[in-house]
Amino acid sequence: MSSTTIGNYWKGQSSEEQLLRTAHRVEADAWRLQKSAGIEAVGLDGTLYDQVLDTITWLGVVPPRFKGLTGLRRYFAMARGGPGCAALDMSKFFDTNYHYLVPELDADFAPAPDFAPMLDKLRRGQEALGSRQAAVPIVIGPVTFVCLAKGCPLPVGEAVGRLLPAYCQLLRLLGAGGATEVQLHEPILTTSTAEDLQTVFQEAYGKLAEAASSCSSPLSLHLVTYYDDLGSTYPWAVQLPVAAISLDLRGATGAEVTSQTLQHIRRYGFPHDKRLGASVVDGRSVWADDGTALALVRELLAAGLSPDRLTITSSAPLQHLPYDLAAEGDHVPPELSTRLAFAVQKVNEIVRVAEAVRGGQRTDVAAEAPTQEAAPSVEKAAGEAEDEAAAGGGGLRCGLPAEMFSRSEPYDVRRGRQVQMPAFPTTTIGSFPQTPEVRRLRQQLRSGQLSQSEYEQRIAGHIAHCVGVQEALGLDVVVHGEAERTDMVEYFGSKLGGMWFTVAGWVQSYGSRYVRPPLIVSDITYQGPMTVWEYGVAQSYTRRPVKGMLTGPVTILNWSFPRKDISRSRQALQLALALRREVEALEGAGCSVVQVDEPALREGLPLKRERWSSYLGWAVDAFRLCTAVAAPGTQVVTHLCYSDFEDILPDIARMDADVLTIENSRSGNAMIAALAAAGYNHDIGPGVYDVHSPEVPSVDFIRSRIRSFVETGILGGRADRIWVNPDCGLKTRGWPETIAALRNMVTAAAQARAELLLQQQPQQPGAPGVATAAAADTASQATGTGSGGRSGGCNGCCH
Repeated sequence: MSSTTIGNYWKGQSSEEQLLRTAHRVEADAWRLQKSAGIEAVGLDGTLYDQVLDTITWLGVVPPRFKGLTGLRRYFAMARGGPGCAALDMSKFFDTNYHYLVPELDADFAPAPDFAPMLDKLRRGQEALGSRQAAVPIVIGPVTFVCLAKGCPLPVGEAVGRLLPAYCQLLRLLGAGGATEVQLHEPILTTSTAEDLQTVFQEAYGKLAEAASSCSSPLSLHLVTYYDDLGSTYPWAVQLPVAAISLDLRGATGAEVTSQTLQHIRRYGFPHDKRLGASVVDGRSVWADDGTALALVRELLAAGLSPDRLTITSSAPLQHLPYDLAAEGDHVPPELSTRLAFAVQKVNEIVRVAEAVRGGQRTDVAAEAPTQEAAPSVEKAAGEAEDEAAAGGGGLRCGLPAEMFSRSEPYDVRRGRQVQMPAFPTTTIGSFPQTPEVRRLRQQLRSGQLSQSEYEQRIAGHIAHCVGVQEALGLDVVVHGEAERTDMVEYFGSKLGGMWFTVAGWVQSYGSRYVRPPLIVSDITYQGPMTVWEYGVAQSYTRRPVKGMLTGPVTILNWSFPRKDISRSRQALQLALALRREVEALEGAGCSVVQVDEPALREGLPLKRERWSSYLGWAVDAFRLCTAVAAPGTQVVTHLCYSDFEDILPDIARMDADVLTIENSRSGNAMIAALAAAGYNHDIGPGVYDVHSPEVPSVDFIRSRIRSFVETGILGGRADRIWVNPDCGLKTRGWPETIAALRNMVTAAAQARAELLLQQQPQQPGAPGVATAAAADTASQATGTGSGGRSGGCNGCCH
């Protein structure tokens, strides 16, 4: 659903009735499209914000701080926060770029289910499709739900057991409502975690099967897994008491890991009393099928499965793809037009494969496959991956010399050459509000209404405004605000050779946030400076350090649709070499602080732990290749957000960034405590407030957060190495709340500096009052909070 539709509701410009009417129409259109294409069992997907949040709602496991709210007010408060109610934590959904709202389950949680939303969706689905059999409810399975939650001290089995009565009741109600099949999605089965969950799954699904069999009409359970193969869980997982189980036959994202599902079927067989959901159409790739889907079906038939026991489906939910290639019109280059397939086209691929199987056609249809010079060739990429695995954790470096991957001086030596800051230095992560005016300027440039020089002149005005605001607020290190950027990946992709962009290929990142991932279609090449002009404009307006702002190679790769004829690791190194030249260009322009963001580093981890070493080897190498060119006096910053990385701390340290900024406000100080326990000794910038919430944090709240950072013991309390910044970029916020929040942040940092100076000021025996007054005066001068200082001056000029 359009982010504008939700935004209008939040702004009070449309009613709840209008919002729901639009949402229901969008869902019904998608369901009818699938049926008209020939899909026989249509999963009833669709959400106002997030499918995990929907599950939290109907299960009634709402954290106590939201219990005073009801309906959509409570729903969106959990997503975005509200007065006195911090939003739920947000994290990446498995290894995708989709963010889900994290459930919170404490030791005393007790479900208070409300099944009305699920039953209403079933009714609407049956009406839209004109069939009870075609409308298939989708439910996130109980084990996956518990494993996605945080804060629960109970064993997984006990937590699942508390939820099962609600799940069983839902199944009975869905059956009474005319459902003939229910999909239970359990992607947790494709992770290494599942190895320890056999008993939990067996007990849970035994009870779910009993509930399904107790329905007045037969209700089939369809267990759906995706994002990878089952691995060692296959022998017992396929024996769970369900009527069907969908297995991913395409493997992990990217080209490195091919699915082991066929090998498992050949080795262990597949139960004769079940249907196999043959997930043979690649649901995470924009490249059209090259005959692989039917080739996989041929292998399944050869392994003894009969056509009537196969249900053809995609390897993952199609929410990770752009909607419809037809929306691109004539924008698609001729050489790409036959090689691409978005969600609508993937639906048609599913139907074509199913028709071929049903009609008994030959499954060797390579002659009908589209020509894809730079697309599939999975065998070649898989061969490269094997070579990389054999090379060890460091990955292949494509013959590049080792010195290209290391800074010329170690951190403890070079840090003294870099920008020196007071205690608790302040900065932001990079972006500032993307106003309608800014977006209009970009549109006018694209349409030819503005020349490049006219556009740059106006963008320079926005940069000047952004820098001026930061100057007035008193931030220590400023940014140019990124007014020229639609998206942190799209911007760089549009300036690099080898990448192609859609005009309407939007993909949901979270809730109301959508991005247009680029497609990597050939070798990546550097076309010239990408950020130097903007940096120069910003630096001309201030004497404070201005950060050069880059998106890292691994994030660009993970937030793009990669090629399939070469491995992801080679594509990452190509990106790193291009960005390395941009770091050099920024330094040549005088930039002394360069931020290279890698928020997607963690999400790219394979779901199987045994594959982590290979991935982290080349991923960290790519970051180091990009940044190692920086001179010792250049401070390299990186940003990691909305992902937990306690389990890869040695690799975070190996990145060797001078400053690590992290999301922190929604997840407490868990990551800082983990970094402190691990002895992490580089500068750290924990987020002090949640940029995804419209609530403006108070000075006291932020000051308490800063104080809590010191209490973790991070960096031994070195306050000049503990940075104060928001959780993430500010592009989704409005200017008034941005200024108010940053003003409070700077004031809180100033007060924390004053407190620190008071603690360090020696007390004079017999004259405590004099000593305190002197310390306070010194603190005022040092932090700029006295008359004429930075923070004091901003109070009058930023309204």
